[in-house]
Amino acid sequence: MIKKCWNTIKTKSVEGEILKKSPSNIALIKYWGKQKNKIQIPLNSSISYSLGGIYTVTKLIFYPRKEKKQSIRVFYSGKEKISFIPKILEFFKRISYYCSYLKHFNFIINTYNTFPHSSGLASSASSMSALALCIMEIEKKFKITINKNFFFKKASFLARLGSGSACRSVYSGLVVWGYHKSIIGSNNLYAIPYPYKIHRIFKNIRNTILIIDDKPKYVSSSDGHKFMLKNPYYKERIKCANKNMDRMIYLLNTGNFKAFGELIEYEALNLHAMMMTSNPYFLCMRPSTLKVLYKVWQFRKLSKNNVFFTLDAGANIHLLYPNKERKDIIKWIHSDLLYNCKKIINSYCK
Repeated sequence: MIKKCWNTIKTKSVEGEILKKSPSNIALIKYWGKQKNKIQIPLNSSISYSLGGIYTVTKLIFYPRKEKKQSIRVFYSGKEKISFIPKILEFFKRISYYCSYLKHFNFIINTYNTFPHSSGLASSASSMSALALCIMEIEKKFKITINKNFFFKKASFLARLGSGSACRSVYSGLVVWGYHKSIIGSNNLYAIPYPYKIHRIFKNIRNTILIIDDKPKYVSSSDGHKFMLKNPYYKERIKCANKNMDRMIYLLNTGNFKAFGELIEYEALNLHAMMMTSNPYFLCMRPSTLKVLYKVWQFRKLSKNNVFFTLDAGANIHLLYPNKERKDIIKWIHSDLLYNCKKIINSYCK
């Protein structure tokens, strides 16, 4: 339980700047939809890999507030973004009970991504988790003892209030968010590192991201989550996701990569089926997305290579495969898929 932070603090001499980096993540078992009338509580548990080389860098400059109105300025890739401020203000409002010291400061936020923004690559996850980590560094400056476990737990808790999947980006490796009866320590308020042993094959996975569309999505993930509550199949989706999580736990232990890959593909297509059957319905995939998915299936059948896809709420594709098979797969990607993509980003599951 995250308790309210102290109200009586000395801020006159506290100022400075903090730099934090936080990765994007790719969910293997997806969460889609949030509990009604609750703030950022998922309908089902999820598990993700944090990604190497795909991240947000955030510099948070803070100084004592003297004016009646708090000043917050946001810059993205060097350009001031007034349109980002409402989301930051809402985030600060949500966390004010737990970080009451924030009201004593003005802020300048400088941030950039190493990948396209708002295109279905979890940019909100990496950006809000980076900001949450910066805020926790401010908390440390008040000379109250904070151990490492509490630091990351509270950072995950805060990040969740900005973007649900952001709570998973606080940690590296496999990360779980949302209560599941089979995962000790799992809960809806913050993410935890996956607590069980995993087979060695899942410790060295490559992730190639195919950028099909680098433009912002026309339906945001926030709206997509809201639409889910009107989906006639959402209760069945919750049951399916929980069942798939049990299956994932088993596969991560036994090391069956083929079954693992088939499960993440099924989860990705299930997610997009929920979008297409929402009310109102919408579609994130593009024609080139479908072309690539068919090519993955064809290549896998002919080559016997273990390459599988997953997608988040967008048109872009993540290809996951064992590091030991990377030569043949990377060669195929560049020879057969490149013309379907605007960009290819090589990453890894860290």
